[in-house]
Amino acid sequence: MLFVLCGAIFLEGIDVAMLNVALPSIRADLGMSTGELQWVMSVYVVGYGGFMLLGGTALSRTARRPEAWNRPPVGGVPELRDWFAADIGGGLGRHDILICGGGQSALATTLRALGQPGDPVVIESPTYPGTMAAAHAAGLRTIPVPLDAEGLRTDYLDDALTRTRARIVIVQPLFQNPSGASLPVQRQQAIREIARRHGAFVIEDDFARHMGHADAGPTPPPLIADDPDGTVVHIRSLTKVASPNLRVGALAARRPVMARLRTAHVVDTMFVRAPLQYTVLELVTAPAWRRSLAALATALEHRRKVAVDAVTATFGPHALAVRPRGGYHLWVSLPGHLDRAEFAAAALVSGVALTPGDHYYPVDSSTPHFRLSYAGAPSAADVDDAVRRLAPLLAEG
Repeated sequence: MLFVLCGAIFLEGIDVAMLNVALPSIRADLGMSTGELQWVMSVYVVGYGGFMLLGGTALSRTARRPEAWNRPPVGGVPELRDWFAADIGGGLGRHDILICGGGQSALATTLRALGQPGDPVVIESPTYPGTMAAAHAAGLRTIPVPLDAEGLRTDYLDDALTRTRARIVIVQPLFQNPSGASLPVQRQQAIREIARRHGAFVIEDDFARHMGHADAGPTPPPLIADDPDGTVVHIRSLTKVASPNLRVGALAARRPVMARLRTAHVVDTMFVRAPLQYTVLELVTAPAWRRSLAALATALEHRRKVAVDAVTATFGPHALAVRPRGGYHLWVSLPGHLDRAEFAAAALVSGVALTPGDHYYPVDSSTPHFRLSYAGAPSAADVDDAVRRLAPLLAEG
């Protein structure tokens, strides 16, 4: 049975051929044959359909570091904090960075640091289910604000903050999950200004920063790049482009909010294990890191084009309101007469696993969608085949 990965449920069908194309630099640096690379890939896997390989050399080098077996600083290994500060930009320094156990952990810590049980929190609608789960786990009330093709609607945001007095806003600035929308600079500025006027924090979940496609062109900088007064709390994670086991990310914020984040982090996890931090440091400072990101961008561009062509041919030219040149998924609208749950069940019978759009809304949506990930299928040809298998189901509905 063929599965199109749609929500990090299936991690099977690793495309060795695609990885050989996407990661020749790592294979060369490690001195591996194709067969050896296949074995390493079967051990280390790839993250959520990404095509980056956590090289064995990073692990072995870390094991030889004496400092990797000592207790690290609560804020994180200094060199790794320096790397994240430079990677995020905006003039951030080491003291503005807090190393956390991945993006989801960073989000949960931030919500507990900034909110109290019962407080309202503004979220995008639709949004990543993990955002809703983290808000509910912190006892917060979610206030959905709709999106358009450029992300969070600022007119609705202003109204929501006025009406609910919410002091937290969560956004995904690039290739939003699931819509694929990216915030242009003008929209970013408006969100920051509205949040400042209402005394609210903006939590910027920048999960897809390293997942721009080869044809994406320059992407807008993160919101924190123009945030001198500490309105924005930025989350950066490497999991999507490295490995689901590489649970390391960073929180970035300008004081005094960093003190609150650090206190919550100590309560939650104390610190991220030093061997894991040093493994990440070895990985991102290796010569192959940037070359491999470029190869990943090319591979994802090809898969996106195949997926877009198949969706357009099967569902029509209006099925995709956004065609993101980044990330690894598409947000596909269904004809209004179709029942979302029944369509997903019928697709599964046909050998295609989809995620119904209902999973991404805090309340019922009148517009049926599903999310299609084109990263987890064995090949781009399989993505094309999977989408076109859905054509008969449209007639049956």
